[in-house]
Amino acid sequence: MDHVNGFDVRPGFYEINGATAIPGGVNFTVHSHGATAIELLLFQRGEEEPYAVLPFPDRYRIGNVYSMIVFKLNIEEFEYAFRVDGPRDVEKGLIFDKTRYLLDPYARAVTGQSQWGVKSVMDQHYRARVVKDDFDWGNMSRPLIPMEDLVIYELHVRGFTIHESSAVAAPGTFEGLREKIPYLKELGVNAVELMPIFEFDEMQDARQVDGEQLYNYWGYNTVSFFAPNTSYASGLEYNREGNELKRLIQDCNENGIEVYLDVVFNHTAEGNEDGPFFSFKGFDNNIYYLLTPGGQYYNFSGCGNTLNCNHPIVHQMIMDCLRYWVTTYHISGFRFDLASILGRNEDGTPMNKPPLLQAMAFDPILGDVKLIAEAWDAGGLYQVGSFPAWNRWAEWNGRYRDDMRRYLKGDAGCAQAAALRMVGSRDIYQSGERKNASVNFITCHDGFTLWDLYSYNVKHNEKNGWGGTDGANDNNSWNCGIEGATDDPEINTLRRRMVRNAFALLMCSRGIPMFLAGDEFCNTQ
Repeated sequence: MDHVNGFDVRPGFYEINGATAIPGGVNFTVHSHGATAIELLLFQRGEEEPYAVLPFPDRYRIGNVYSMIVFKLNIEEFEYAFRVDGPRDVEKGLIFDKTRYLLDPYARAVTGQSQWGVKSVMDQHYRARVVKDDFDWGNMSRPLIPMEDLVIYELHVRGFTIHESSAVAAPGTFEGLREKIPYLKELGVNAVELMPIFEFDEMQDARQVDGEQLYNYWGYNTVSFFAPNTSYASGLEYNREGNELKRLIQDCNENGIEVYLDVVFNHTAEGNEDGPFFSFKGFDNNIYYLLTPGGQYYNFSGCGNTLNCNHPIVHQMIMDCLRYWVTTYHISGFRFDLASILGRNEDGTPMNKPPLLQAMAFDPILGDVKLIAEAWDAGGLYQVGSFPAWNRWAEWNGRYRDDMRRYLKGDAGCAQAAALRMVGSRDIYQSGERKNASVNFITCHDGFTLWDLYSYNVKHNEKNGWGGTDGANDNNSWNCGIEGATDDPEINTLRRRMVRNAFALLMCSRGIPMFLAGDEFCNTQ
């Protein structure tokens, strides 16, 4: 037993990352390859300055892992962060800064983001809480629906129930979605794919445009991979963050509906050289991110940085993360955003047999989990039909989307391509072993909804203040004769018929159909 700044401490459990409550105290384990010293910071809830600073004694370090048990800590009375000291050489990617408060990469709950649209008092730094995992799952087991029987429904947790027409008691939350399970069953879907629910910062790039407050709504800017977004909970869940999400998953599973997560392992919310500095940059910037020879950030994600997914440290973190969501939250599947990045080497080049993708395919805990790739990235790598699969990975079939859109709007010479898509894209998935590889879709969260697909010839994103620079221009849409909203009954009748045509073709195609939430009632965005 040692004494550090008034606390009784001893060496901890080096193989248990993050902060874990144990009898008599809390185990803190963190690692950094380049650090020379690490400090644990303890905060009173909501306070900006720590009430205690506990340096990890030198002998509490084994290899690059620092682990310490702090005794007589009540997890409900503190929040925590770290400070990491080390060398600074920007060209080598070393940017250690001992003045920064850093979020634990393995944090199970993040503070300061619990109310949607409210800027954290901590501003440019985050803190974590220790989570008590005592949720009672009862006798529930995951449905384990065969791939060929899936009907996937992609939705945004907040957007799905935030409007008053959803008629739920807790709009815009996990609980609000749970209230809509009867609606999901009535639709006939048996898998919901939740757009990102990892902790993210909706206030990143928040701005006023024409008097309207805009947020980073979609969630594709991960702050913490192990923590659910607390602003999606209907109430505060101090030290039991995630229980409301677990109740949602439990009830979905009991009603025969699997729950998938849209996960973003290709980049983080720390952005490029000008972006915030709150976690990975401070622990091992040159390990967690793909860097140029001059120490700048490769941007294959289009979002400022790219995670170095096939470095052994990042590889381990991603695998730990997926196993955690499967074992602790009973998740049934994952859709990987810009998944081709997960197959890039440390110099950015595509790999023949990416070890991370192979590890996911053969991992025992992930053995019955659905793995779905968005088989391209923002750096020009397009792998639809050639994604490294090991007979385990399915893919968003972007070829299906494009060919069916052209066919539906009447482009000449598209019938043969549409027929190939309808019979399972055998020209793409030639191997008989990949018969369940194609996730067919016509719309998704990117770009037009189904109603917009037949209301506009070109995108109209003026209201976000970006001058139309966002989004794709090749939408293969058709406005049915009038651009935008109209009172013309013939045009609206035609548009509704086009929507029904799209639904019918999707349901009649071999493969796994995926629908975008709201398309069934002609939502526009």
